[in-house]
Amino acid sequence: MTNERTTHLIQVIEKNPGIKYREIMRFTGLKNGVLSHYLDKLVKSGLVQVVREPRQTRFYPLEVSETDSKIIKNLRRTTTRKIIHSLMINKEGLSFNEIVDKVNKAPSTVSFYVSQLVDEGILSLSLQDRKKIFLINDRESVDKLIEDYQPGLLDKPATGLEDIINAL
Repeated sequence: MTNERTTHLIQVIEKNPGIKYREIMRFTGLKNGVLSHYLDKLVKSGLVQVVREPRQTRFYPLEVSETDSKIIKNLRRTTTRKIIHSLMINKEGLSFNEIVDKVNKAPSTVSFYVSQLVDEGILSLSLQDRKKIFLINDRESVDKLIEDYQPGLLDKPATGLEDIINAL
């Protein structure tokens, strides 16, 4: 039973890198205490990695680098995924107002997430014809991660509630 549970948890994390604790609980049907016990064992055994941030804990397979984990985390969020997607389509980059139009969110929400993406090194800002343009820093990595993890990242979007909570 124990081996079966740990194997199942590892599979869930491998198929859904950056998955949050509550999402694992929903996927597996395990109770809070039981899940906590098994995840703690997996982390201590070095079978999965955990990234703890304010208000969220995410689990990743061992082969996911720190840089990739930042990209994956943002691909799992609705608004940042839309921003990244818009910039992947528009290779020459977009201005702030163009991003606002593409993602259909309030400028303050877009500003919050664009700033976060720049701080995490996923986006960069350049000046073109006296206009600020945002670009994806490592298009190859983003493209590969979308391709590798598309079912887990793009078919199971996070709720808009995460956007609201993170903006607080």
